Amino acid sequence: MNQFKRILGFIWILLGPAVLGYLIYEASKKMSLPTSTSNDMLQWGIIIGIFVPIAFGFVIFGIYSIKGAYDLDE
Repeated sequence: MNQFKRILGFIWILLGPAVLGYLIYEASKKMSLPTSTSNDMLQWGIIIGIFVPIAFGFVIFGIYSIKGAYDLDE
């Protein structure tokens, strides 16, 4: 189980920046449409602003998982 947690740590480390990059890609795609308004920019800014700390939390959680902070004593 401890080895499984460490493998999941790598997944968390990769998942944070990947999802953040995907959100930025989608936001830029929506902003480039001719029908986009300032409300769209505001909404995407809020969404990305809220998710940035969550993505950093994913990375920190993964680092602690790889270091063994969540291992069970057997």
